[in-house]
Amino acid sequence: MKTFAFIFARGGSKGLPRKNIKLLQGKPLINYSIESAILSPLIDRVFVSTEDEEIADIATQAGAEVIIRPAELASDTSAEWLSWQHACVWVKEKYGDFNYFVSLPATSPLRSHEDITAAIVAISAESINCVNHFDACISVTPANRSPFFNMVIVDDAGQVSMVNPLKGHFARRQDVPAVFDITTVVYSTTPEYVLSSENLFTGRVTSIEVPKERAIDIDDIYDFMMAEIILIERAKNAF
Repeated sequence: MKTFAFIFARGGSKGLPRKNIKLLQGKPLINYSIESAILSPLIDRVFVSTEDEEIADIATQAGAEVIIRPAELASDTSAEWLSWQHACVWVKEKYGDFNYFVSLPATSPLRSHEDITAAIVAISAESINCVNHFDACISVTPANRSPFFNMVIVDDAGQVSMVNPLKGHFARRQDVPAVFDITTVVYSTTPEYVLSSENLFTGRVTSIEVPKERAIDIDDIYDFMMAEIILIERAKNAF
């Protein structure tokens, strides 16, 4: 079985400029994802897809192989799924067939190699039976707010209503169905699924749950600061 990890890192970023290589505790952000892939016992090769020369240089120095992404797949409006397809074709042409495709976004530097393993196992042949077959696995974490209890929409007249009202009375948030946020910790699937589908949720998708302290998704400076605080506390507790 061949399992390849992919990190998709554009040079542009509106929320936090150059965030993929911004130094987090003295290390380029993308290096955390590269290192977690290298340390994973189930990952055979690590690739970084980028159109940016500086990102490519940093990724190479960190031990990843670079896939040069076409500029049309690196704009603010291009769907990352198309970059997934491009990477699958590129790797198949160079290395032949492989079994599992794992995406490890650079914006999640706090994942553990256990998270990666769990996502691969969730769709692996060993976990599949005739009843439960999943095409892909995403990572989730418990949501802070619930569309059934404390999320509302406001119409043009200014009237407020629940996003997703349920019949019956729910006095506490704990009484409504559990909901989860999708994280960018890890995605796992197969190259065949990527190449034959229009998007991630075309087929049957399962999930693994990760704790909030590993589910940080860096989109702006506040997310970045939170990741720094967690890393500092981790270092303190390591001694």
